[in-house]
Amino acid sequence: MPKTQPRAAVRAEDPGQAARGPQRVAAAPWRMHEFFAGSGLVGHGLAGMFAPVWANDSCPRKAEVYRANSGGGHFVLGDVREARGRELPFAHLSWASFPCQDLSLAGPMGGIEAERSGLVWEWLRVVRETRAMPATLVMENVLGLINARKGEHYRKLHAALAGSGYRAGAVVLDAARFLPHSRPRVFVIAVRVGAPVPDSLVSDGPCWLHSPSAASLGAGLPGWIWWSAPEPEGRPAPLEGLLEPDLPFDRDRVLGLLSPRHRAALDALENATATGYRRTRNGRQTLELRFDGVAGCLRTPDGGSSKQFVVVKRDGKARARLMSAREAARLMGAPDTFALPGGACDGYRAMGDAVALPVARFLGRSFLSGLAEAAYGLPAQPR
Repeated sequence: MPKTQPRAAVRAEDPGQAARGPQRVAAAPWRMHEFFAGSGLVGHGLAGMFAPVWANDSCPRKAEVYRANSGGGHFVLGDVREARGRELPFAHLSWASFPCQDLSLAGPMGGIEAERSGLVWEWLRVVRETRAMPATLVMENVLGLINARKGEHYRKLHAALAGSGYRAGAVVLDAARFLPHSRPRVFVIAVRVGAPVPDSLVSDGPCWLHSPSAASLGAGLPGWIWWSAPEPEGRPAPLEGLLEPDLPFDRDRVLGLLSPRHRAALDALENATATGYRRTRNGRQTLELRFDGVAGCLRTPDGGSSKQFVVVKRDGKARARLMSAREAARLMGAPDTFALPGGACDGYRAMGDAVALPVARFLGRSFLSGLAEAAYGLPAQPR
């Protein structure tokens, strides 16, 4: 592969800038499909680059969030197994954030052939059925896609993509590069065989985007693309700036679950802002805190330990409460103008399954726009 040419680095996300409101999702030079679209943060992250012309999800509550923020004319509520590629409008890009439950280390690890994560094969079927397959595909999932079983799950996906006429490579991006939120995810970028790939988007080996697992897979798989981009500059805004200041602290009793180690760490600080989850250790429920100014990875509200706590200590006194749905949205890079219809659990669900908006934006600016322009040319601007 040719070596990477210098490019401008993308700066870390500025929540203050994001809070001024989302861009118009529909105004963009290229078109995209959003499979497993959830709340639609991918479309907002790619705003100005790719306009969603077809989107789907099977969850009515996520559909309500999507429609409230992105319109509903192109959204199809239903099972991806019912989709037919020949009925979809043309798109330059197909994005699939397919279900992670069977690939997550926190789940039963049924694998990429299991019922939920195996829906990725239905998406690939739809892609193959389209009248003109998109030049670029993106798949997003948890680290288990490349880490578990020595990369077996990704190897199957890579082979299926090759059999469908695509070359691919996987990168790992953590939302913590842009936001005070730990959320490492795998992004597989695939390009149709014969579509041009600019030299500036690739290198001849691994870079900061490749975890040890990704680098190991790339060294041994045929048709692997070593995607490359400059590292983001700057640091994310501090966690404190994303918290709602006037919410009541009504869960102080959870502080009684702190382990001796975490209690000692909290006691040693006069002032602190931390986040934490309840976990079961040796048959006992404990509260484990993070003091590094980064929130733990958001989850969906299914299970007793799925909601994150905010602990604030001032002048020696510690208080605790649950993280709000709006705070969860801010941790995903969503502006405060992003609507969260329904109750708090609906907001948690919409954000816990989403792709962080600035991560999608980074991929769009660093790779996807360049691939679309190389494959199709820049469309004429409307008069």
